[in-house]
Amino acid sequence: MHAVRESLLEAQSEALGLPLVKVPIPSPCPNAVYEQAMAEAIGRARQEGITHIVFGDLFLEDIRKYREEKLASTGITPLFPIWGLDTLRLAREMVAAGLCAVITCVDPKKLERAFAGRTFDAELLGQLPGGVDPCGENGEFHTYAFEGPMFQKPIAVEVGEIVERDGFVFADVVPSVTGAPS
Repeated sequence: MHAVRESLLEAQSEALGLPLVKVPIPSPCPNAVYEQAMAEAIGRARQEGITHIVFGDLFLEDIRKYREEKLASTGITPLFPIWGLDTLRLAREMVAAGLCAVITCVDPKKLERAFAGRTFDAELLGQLPGGVDPCGENGEFHTYAFEGPMFQKPIAVEVGEIVERDGFVFADVVPSVTGAPS
């Protein structure tokens, strides 16, 4: 959904100092196939001693319920640390704290195509149309974070081609040739 290159996910994992667990799924991916792949990954995590999984969901009850139901019999507890926070306040606080991100995917039915590839910053937040959640919680957009206080080092990226595919607009975020974060 986010259409971020695997090499950038690996760079993000390294910069955060966190392990990356890859769960390959086909595209398109029927829900039954997705659920089977995730169940297997969760089973492996449990065997490795993982007891909790943290989700960044903010307010969509159906998504939270789905996650809780899927984990109920696994022995892994779901955590929702930012659940219920005001999304405009949260977005502003993330930007003010130094989080740097780029919009990688836009649903053009909810947000203009021109937002794809833009930096997630105070200016962008001020330009979001009414009805668009500032954190993209309703699927209006997705982001890739490349720098911030939780990163051990920034990831140098730049925006490449903007393409439309499968009803969405994607910004191809690529490793920077100059070596400086964009």
